[in-house]
Amino acid sequence: MAIEATELEEMRDALIRARAKGVRELQMNGERVRYGSDAEMAAAIAALDRRLASPTRVRTVAFKTSKGV
Repeated sequence: MAIEATELEEMRDALIRARAKGVRELQMNGERVRYGSDAEMAAAIAALDRRLASPTRVRTVAFKTSKGV
């Protein structure tokens, strides 16, 4: 199950806000997550940034050819 980009952005933004406030426990999508250190939160934010930056896979490729005439 793929997570939509908008949901990933919301998760990242919530983590950034919590980190800025000094909060290490966060509840998202009915799950409570506790980060042991600021470095763990930074790593989670970086992981979300990487997922958002990665290109989406192309599922269909269509070729159109001609003889150039």
